[in-house]
Amino acid sequence: MRKFRIYLDVCCLNRPFDDLSQEKIYLEAEAVLLIVSHCEREEWTLLSSSVIDYELSHMQNDDRLKKVQSLYIASGEWLSLSIDTEKRAKYFQNYGVKALDSYHLALAETQKADIFLTTDSRLLRATKRLELAVTVSNPLSWLMEVMWDEWQLGD
Repeated sequence: MRKFRIYLDVCCLNRPFDDLSQEKIYLEAEAVLLIVSHCEREEWTLLSSSVIDYELSHMQNDDRLKKVQSLYIASGEWLSLSIDTEKRAKYFQNYGVKALDSYHLALAETQKADIFLTTDSRLLRATKRLELAVTVSNPLSWLMEVMWDEWQLGD
């Protein structure tokens, strides 16, 4: 099994605690939980960053924050901002990516994450217009692709 370095944005970290009555949200939540469990077993590496910490520090719901932190604790590698990250984030902002999203994306790209995962449909659409050095995907789509590849290889 390949050891992935995975950047989950805060939308992903929140997904398991959203209203699971919608099938799409339920399946995405299960995918996020499965990805985190691979990280907890140290098969994959969940990346953390000051940008995630900043966004989490502004959550208003303490109960939800504790739940999100229970997933985020599986992080195994810290990514820090650099001048290159700042420049890249500004570039993304010029193409309509929101400020926080641009920093998440820039960190994942400049620090060479294997995958940047988000459940934010608007962000997924925006990244299709950009030339990126990191793959961006929805967690459910990505997990299904990874699992399919492993099943095909017989791992």
